[in-house]
Amino acid sequence: MEYVKLFFGIMGSLGLFLYGMKVMSDGIQQAAGERMQRVISLMTGNRISGVLTGCAVTAIIQSSSATTVMIVSFVNAGLLTLTQSIGVIMGANIGTTITAWIVSLIGFSLQISALAIPAIGLGFIMSVVKWKRKALGEVVLGFGLLFLGLDFLTKSTPNLSVEQLTAIRSVADLGFISILLGVAIGMGITLLIHSSSASTAITLTMAFQGLISPQFAAAMILGANIGTTVDAALASIGTKTAARRAALVHVLFNIIGTVWAVIFFRWLLLVVDWVTPGVVNWQGGAIPSPSQGALITAHLAMLHTVFNVINTVIFLPFVKQFAQLVSYIVKDADEKRETLGHYRLEAKSGALQDTPELSIIHAEKEIRDMASLASSMYARISGALKAFHPDAKDIDTGELVQDLTAELGDKERYADEMREEITRFLIECTRQQLSQGSETRVAALLRITASLEDMTDDCYGASLLLERSVKKDLLFKRKETEALTAYSSMVQEFLGIIERDWTTADGEQSQQAREWEDKINKTQEKLKKMGRKRIEAGENVKKELLFIDLVRRIEKVGDYCYSISEAIEALQTPRGGVK
Repeated sequence: MEYVKLFFGIMGSLGLFLYGMKVMSDGIQQAAGERMQRVISLMTGNRISGVLTGCAVTAIIQSSSATTVMIVSFVNAGLLTLTQSIGVIMGANIGTTITAWIVSLIGFSLQISALAIPAIGLGFIMSVVKWKRKALGEVVLGFGLLFLGLDFLTKSTPNLSVEQLTAIRSVADLGFISILLGVAIGMGITLLIHSSSASTAITLTMAFQGLISPQFAAAMILGANIGTTVDAALASIGTKTAARRAALVHVLFNIIGTVWAVIFFRWLLLVVDWVTPGVVNWQGGAIPSPSQGALITAHLAMLHTVFNVINTVIFLPFVKQFAQLVSYIVKDADEKRETLGHYRLEAKSGALQDTPELSIIHAEKEIRDMASLASSMYARISGALKAFHPDAKDIDTGELVQDLTAELGDKERYADEMREEITRFLIECTRQQLSQGSETRVAALLRITASLEDMTDDCYGASLLLERSVKKDLLFKRKETEALTAYSSMVQEFLGIIERDWTTADGEQSQQAREWEDKINKTQEKLKKMGRKRIEAGENVKKELLFIDLVRRIEKVGDYCYSISEAIEALQTPRGGVK
């Protein structure tokens, strides 16, 4: 019965610790997730800034697993290159050591309950009150729960007798085998609970209580660095080649680092002793006093930091070679598709720990692909109109429109599938807890998706009109064709501006979009009047009505461009904080 009580006490304490970490991490990502994701995208120009970015983000959100899963997802979405991701992953391993320092400096030096209980109360009140900093309340609440779980974990560990301690410590007296055993146990615990921070906290707690020797605890911390790679590996399942390579970077970086650390284990401990005040008996001995226990945990936290810093310094000069190595191991299996199959939202694959905000980033990338698809469809319409010019030689318009309608019909069907999948995915995001800024972004992305799909409908409709023009022998004259071509080019230029300014929308560009919309509308009215005048002058009514329908289809593409520009402005507002 005593063992059952002990088991559930430890499991409950660990669960509270992990839940507190999750609440705190989610709260931080909701409060600043959009900014952090943009920082990762913007500050990876060189390896040094990548390391600093990964370190800072992981230190803030308190989870290297979350950061590396985020990076794998960004690589999969095409927002980061493999080479850029390597530095960020290295930095994430340094940033995660902040948890050990927090546990070491606060968890065992203060009466945790005196700090945790007020934090839980304050955080709960802040999280339920409707105000702009609601996410900050979750951060405070998670902080309190985390340390309350740590307090319970410390109190749940049994008080063993000298004989029992001697039996346990005998495992740590097997020389190099003990080090390997410690690495294996640390890796196993981390694999089991999916958190190197939590397994490190458990290790520090056991070392503080004297249940294991500091040396054995150090080996367990090294093992935790291998165990934490499982999340990135799982997140890469079913993703693109680049994402699988990024996950492999994390795995190899930690495994190779642990191997050299085990080989030079004694020297690594000497470095830790040199940079950390106080003397620690790494072999262990009597049950440590509170002051000795705090000294041990400080040395272990320093070991965690020193190991990851040295490992990063070793690998950093060889980022390109490292990228070449993982590229050699993971072959490029992405096949280039000549014909469009059925659309599948890649963002769903392997996103084990994706937050809603991160899922929105995935959706943005998919919508960019949808925008490229729509743009390519309209470019084909513009090209076909030029082929209808009387001066165009050696062009079989019948074959041209047949190929055009077949191609655009396939793309229009694919765009329909994209809209359905992306819309469903974004709606699923809204069912989770989102920040106000993220809710605004989702609404804007839904609007953009709908406009893009409507644009593809009208592009396909325009191709059918051109096909009818050929089949019914209703070909336009030189003046009509030149007017259509110029009008089409005007709308295509507007579409190009929208694509180019996706990430830099501001008030000036919004004004520019309004000017383009007015210009397109005025030109449409002129062309429609031209068509009506030609009807009055006795021209073929069917041909002129077809001309007016084609003008209307092209004008609607301009309308969709303006609608998208408005949505992009709303999309950018929550990130910058200023409209």
